Amino acid sequence: MKQTAAFIPCYSSDTFGVCSALYELGGLVVMHDASGCNSTYHTHDEPRAYYMDSAVYVTALDETQAVMGADEEVISDIITVSQEINPAFIAICGTPIPMITGVDFNALAKMCEARTGIPSFGFATDGMHSYLPGIAQAYQALARRFIEPCAKKIPLSVNILGATPLDFSVNGQIEDIKAWLTASGFTVNSCWSMGCSLEEIKRSAQASVNLVISSAALTTAKILEKEYHIPYVAGVPYGVKGAALLAESLRETSISGKSMVSYQADTSEADYAIIGEGVTAGSLAHALSLEKGIKAQVICPLESSPELLRKGDKRISSEEELITVLADFTAVIADDLYKPIVPESAKFYSLPHEAFSGRMYHDKLPNLINKSL
Repeated sequence: MKQTAAFIPCYSSDTFGVCSALYELGGLVVMHDASGCNSTYHTHDEPRAYYMDSAVYVTALDETQAVMGADEEVISDIITVSQEINPAFIAICGTPIPMITGVDFNALAKMCEARTGIPSFGFATDGMHSYLPGIAQAYQALARRFIEPCAKKIPLSVNILGATPLDFSVNGQIEDIKAWLTASGFTVNSCWSMGCSLEEIKRSAQASVNLVISSAALTTAKILEKEYHIPYVAGVPYGVKGAALLAESLRETSISGKSMVSYQADTSEADYAIIGEGVTAGSLAHALSLEKGIKAQVICPLESSPELLRKGDKRISSEEELITVLADFTAVIADDLYKPIVPESAKFYSLPHEAFSGRMYHDKLPNLINKSL
């Protein structure tokens, strides 16, 4: 029963990760579902829906279609909508019901592309994983299909990889990352995928370095490193000192060609715990060490490559395990919905995470980019 959670909710799903990653790029995104997923995504996990239109649809499966398949009907509906809006691409992603019945999403995508001539992708998401694998799948599809080869790199140009509101809400964080890069002497080549167009993503090969700000983007960074010889630096510019060191790491990597994880901090005898996604939490722990002398250990309840976690950080997989681990700390920094399992003896610091609590604490979300902590 370790996978049972009595007090805390789950993170945003892989299906929503696909939708979030592709939201601004001019495509048609289709959730193959009975329709509940679409409303949940738009009202809780997609703050851009309140001011920005995007073609995110749902197939609205009924019981008969779920049992019998009805693939032709789904394809016909997608073709009809595509003829009306002429999207840049078509993305079809899964939810629990079609995954149980064994829908072949790659086959659906191939059939849609054959009939429309529009680049199409099938994503075998199942709603049972977090948003991170969904974003990763979407980014990999973009990288393999759309990036155009480039013979010459632009010196000190950066692709920002991993920008979605699920990790960086619409409170100025992405704009401040871009401003910090510019002030540090870099140019922003593309931003996957907020405040960015598909045309900019196509030109990603001309960047000299990639900045990975979420673990969701690591596999894509490795693809760009292998195929287009662009090294990467993982880190988020939290705090003034942390931002300055990250800028140095980017500059060094753009010259040396050696990829690196920028955030390092001493986790021995840490009395603070930070619960969250690996890159953002690790970067915050590093910034706190630099500016406040605070030793913090990252407790990561999400999918993450060991490369992105520091020695001493922990990846946990259940609420039961998390409760046990938190008993060792005197202070916990986390989303407010973690508060019920934080020991009474520990001081709690609120750090809302849109991928966990949705819009509930949006007004409390801090912007720590290149700011004193």
